[in-house]
Amino acid sequence: MESDNDEIKERLIEDFRPRLKQHISVEPVLDYILFIENDQKELIRQKAKTEGDPAAANLLITAVLKKPHSPGWFKEFVDALSNAGCQLAADYMQDNLPEPEVEAENDTCVRLIRILIPSLLDMNTNQVCPHCSAKDLITQEDSEIITAETTNKGNRSGARELLKRIIMRGRPGWFSTFLDVLRVTQHRDLYQLMSGASQKDEKPLSVRDEPPENEAATQSPAVVETCDGPEGLDKDATEEIQDETVVLSYGTESMAADGGPEKADIVLRDYQRDVARPALEGKNIIICLPTGSGKTRVAVYITKKHLDDRREGGQSGKVVVLVNKVPLVEQHFSSEFLPFLKDRYKVERVSGDSQLKISFTEIVKNNDVIICTAQILENYLERSVSGDDEGVHLSDLTLIVIDECHHTQKGGVYNHIMMRFLKQKHKNSRLKKEEKEPVPLPQILGLTASPGVGGATKMEKAEEHILRICANLDASGIMTWNLGEYKKQEAKKIIVNVEDRKMDPFGDVIKKIMNAIHEHAELNPTFELGSQNYEQWVVQTERDATKEENHKVRVCAEHLRRYNEGLQLSNTIRMCDAFNFLNKYQEEEMKSKTAPDSDVVIQITRTERFLFNLFKDNQQELLELAKQPQYENDSLSKLRAKILQEFSSREEARGIIFTKTRRSAIALSQWIQENPKFDDIGVKASYVIGGGDQSVVKPMTSAEQKDVLKKFSNGKVNLLIATTVAEEGLDISACNFVIRYGLVTNEISMIQARGRARAEDSSYTLVETKNSGVAEKECVNEYRINMMNKAIEKIRALNKADYDKKIMEYQIQAIMEEKIRMTKKKQKGIKNENATELKLNCRGCSKLACTGENIQIIENMHRVNVSSEFSELFILRENSTLQERRLDYETNGYITCKDCGQRWGSMMLFRGIECPCLHVKNFAVTLNGKKISKCSKWSELPVKFQAFDYAEHANRMAPSSDDDSDAE
Repeated sequence: MESDNDEIKERLIEDFRPRLKQHISVEPVLDYILFIENDQKELIRQKAKTEGDPAAANLLITAVLKKPHSPGWFKEFVDALSNAGCQLAADYMQDNLPEPEVEAENDTCVRLIRILIPSLLDMNTNQVCPHCSAKDLITQEDSEIITAETTNKGNRSGARELLKRIIMRGRPGWFSTFLDVLRVTQHRDLYQLMSGASQKDEKPLSVRDEPPENEAATQSPAVVETCDGPEGLDKDATEEIQDETVVLSYGTESMAADGGPEKADIVLRDYQRDVARPALEGKNIIICLPTGSGKTRVAVYITKKHLDDRREGGQSGKVVVLVNKVPLVEQHFSSEFLPFLKDRYKVERVSGDSQLKISFTEIVKNNDVIICTAQILENYLERSVSGDDEGVHLSDLTLIVIDECHHTQKGGVYNHIMMRFLKQKHKNSRLKKEEKEPVPLPQILGLTASPGVGGATKMEKAEEHILRICANLDASGIMTWNLGEYKKQEAKKIIVNVEDRKMDPFGDVIKKIMNAIHEHAELNPTFELGSQNYEQWVVQTERDATKEENHKVRVCAEHLRRYNEGLQLSNTIRMCDAFNFLNKYQEEEMKSKTAPDSDVVIQITRTERFLFNLFKDNQQELLELAKQPQYENDSLSKLRAKILQEFSSREEARGIIFTKTRRSAIALSQWIQENPKFDDIGVKASYVIGGGDQSVVKPMTSAEQKDVLKKFSNGKVNLLIATTVAEEGLDISACNFVIRYGLVTNEISMIQARGRARAEDSSYTLVETKNSGVAEKECVNEYRINMMNKAIEKIRALNKADYDKKIMEYQIQAIMEEKIRMTKKKQKGIKNENATELKLNCRGCSKLACTGENIQIIENMHRVNVSSEFSELFILRENSTLQERRLDYETNGYITCKDCGQRWGSMMLFRGIECPCLHVKNFAVTLNGKKISKCSKWSELPVKFQAFDYAEHANRMAPSSDDDSDAE
């Protein structure tokens, strides 16, 4: 019987879910509900912060309905609604329903409020709020929140919050009460606008002269009849609504056709509207606003207005949003552009991780807004020029939004795209003079938190750097704003200095090993072991030795580089992390000298044997020293103290630690997870690192990055350890402390990292590590930031003629430099077009592996050896960390030299055909008889390879396949 009653109550809640979620303020309701677990409550609170009350209320209702139910759950829920001031929601649960016509009238009044928002935001919030509280339109808690919002963010922001809460709380009849409040607070114009009363019909307003409580109610039905659109309003009100560029639906959510949440119309603050204004007029601009100030939201608004205006003018619009990191594609798509635009426009995203089977050209044709990595657009712009296929033309687009546009500099993909734009712009100038039709070009919108100064030490060079970025983006100006009342207090900055170890026996043993290697290889470095300078020296030594085929020095240099990294790890994180790294490296090297097939014997040289024995002789001592906590570095001690302080002194701590390398990010995360003191104070740590494969550390996929960031957003992770991948662009929930651990790069990175500490009372801490020079570099960056801000102001102060002249000069210079670069590249490409002059020798033993004529290229990316004899030269080894699957290929192992065990590349299965895929960095390269000392990427070689002929290889394999099936 009890279960039957629960079923009825569940059905009641489910039936009224759409109504309930519009009238529940989750924060106070959660305070009165005991049967929901604290973890679930925290998730709901986070939802409210990130997506608003309606979305959080939806999650709350789901939690309430979760089985099994505790005794009295329904009454507790209804009481919680009443006690929290959500009386209308409580009425629905108690079958105290308004009449259908009253409910319909109530809904219409809500719509009217939303239509009139642009005007209502100008009310005197501090004057109206107390009257609304006295009339029970809002609760006392609401009143405090609205007052705080008004104080911190301004009158319009407070007005938004007031209107949102009136609608949320309002039982039938609230509209007439609110009209009464406007009347008695002498908001004559707003009263007239909402009530439909003309000035001549209305008697003079006076706080003492209040009408009967139902007087406004007698006027409102006339409004209700006509308030579905602007035509029901007087002429002045209609013009005001049409002219207003910012509309808000107060966080309400509905379900779109695709089943996902549909966000409210776009809200812009005053400063956001001001910086957007030139773009709304069709001008090319750069918007430069601090991290967390809503640049992307401004871009969404400009995109919507751009598409709306073109549609109203009978033209189609096509917007491409460019980002420089794969995770940003999904972030901008799902969090910004899709929710706000999907009701009117088709929005799609494309990146290297996308598994879309149609071409990018078709995606551009079939959608209004495309969010993609810049390289994809560049590839298809190039295709349209080369004639490989239809490709994409700049004239196909009407607006390009460039995120993190400070990267539009020499050599960057953004710059390649904009160089095409500038060339066509100047061609258009000639066409106009010749009275010919110019080629249409898209509008450009650049977004950045900091253009930087490009390493400038003088003001004029800083101005030149920023002007060049403006010229590259063809910007008519750089839009910034003094955020004034909107600007939060900057995070408190702390620099933590550390002391050198008094004793470092672990490091001393590593240095002893390194000096023994120096002696063996007859090397005499002049740099401090463990320093960045030493690392640069040893890398160059290894390159020179490879070029000279000096295998003794080459292999010693490789081991020295690893020991130097071990020293750096010991100075940054734990000694045991450094030991584990060195131990694993030695195990991998030993493994490479052991063939999986007993018939194959891999050479081990005298030097390699010396190096293996050297580590083995010192291995146990290193292991024992790594277990002695008294010898740990002071940086780690200071970091531990700082984390403990942040989590002990804050009610809800959430922070990010930025570190230099992927390896240190992973190790720091593990250190925190293994330390019981951190667990005792509720630290839940995880790491996020880059997705590129340039490092020996396994990269993170975008899905893995997204998962960690989601956990950080919902509170399952409250301490993020990150490399610089998290500094720029990624939408990381506001945190209240940021620590840069031995990491300071340039002023742009510093602004980006500091901007992650967005919560009130935030701190920004730099912890020194040995050889990092944190304090000195930070001072330089502060100087550069001040210089940058002054340079921007000076540029903004230029008169238009002077600005345009400078921009034109820089554009012409850039075009000329590009022409020279392309001419040299073309000449170089023609000279070395023949791949037969390329020779690849094993980096380990100098054995000739192959020549360029045996190499073909798949998807303009993967260089594979197509010679049938090549398989006799290598060993195939399994390696699960290499496994990668795409639509057409997968890699599931790597290939090594059969003689010396040197890794050559990976085995690639392309549409059923095994292809040895070569990594050029693993070979000594000779081109036209000349040895090349540095070649880490195929793109550095001016060699044109033949495209992979799939049909030929498939046919070659067919006879053996037929034989196999005959044998069966």
